[in-house]
Amino acid sequence: MVRRLLTTALLAALAAAPAAHAANTRVSISNFAWSKAQVQIDLGEKVTWDWIGPDLAHSVTGTSANALGWDSDPTTDAPSHQLGDTFTLQFPQPGSYLFQCKLHTAVRGEVVVSDVPGDPSSDPGPQAPLNLDVKRPTLGAVSVKRQQLHGRGGAAATAQISERGTLEAEYYRLRPKGGRKFNGYAEWKAFIGINRFFLGAHGKHFKARPGRYLAVLRATDSAANTSKPVRKRFAILD
Repeated sequence: MVRRLLTTALLAALAAAPAAHAANTRVSISNFAWSKAQVQIDLGEKVTWDWIGPDLAHSVTGTSANALGWDSDPTTDAPSHQLGDTFTLQFPQPGSYLFQCKLHTAVRGEVVVSDVPGDPSSDPGPQAPLNLDVKRPTLGAVSVKRQQLHGRGGAAATAQISERGTLEAEYYRLRPKGGRKFNGYAEWKAFIGINRFFLGAHGKHFKARPGRYLAVLRATDSAANTSKPVRKRFAILD
């Protein structure tokens, strides 16, 4: 009898308790994924997106019909944020809102807004700890197929890179009597593993003319850490 009375009292207390509501919410991007793939809030509440690193080249760009008007990076197709950056939106209409990153379509999420009036002044909680990446990427096993080039197509080359980011080459023309002069540069997207590119190819920022050259190569990750340089010489004969 006592157990039955306690159970009845507990059920009555639960029924009388106010229903739990959502609140202003924050999510963070780290290692190419949002901390919550789906955020649930109530009507009128806000979502704050935080860039906590180490990867920072992500946008919050609406993709569903009801979200096409919002974008954390409206002026560029190559988003790049500072550690600790935030982006906040308020949701005055119920529904499901889809978004993704402009550069990385797999980095995506959803905001689900109920039709229950929420509390837009609620505390979203603190920002997650920042992940400061100070580790240099590794650039190694750089191999150039030919050191003497004919024409402007460059030499097929490969490089082993430890992180995503960019691979850059600074080109210096070697003077006959010694010394060198900066003569342009090239840049390629870098991936983890073996990267293939054409060293010394004529391009927008390098005019491939006959002469002897020194290429200084570096890999840079998404946190702007740069590898130790690797130097390669080549010559353009005609």
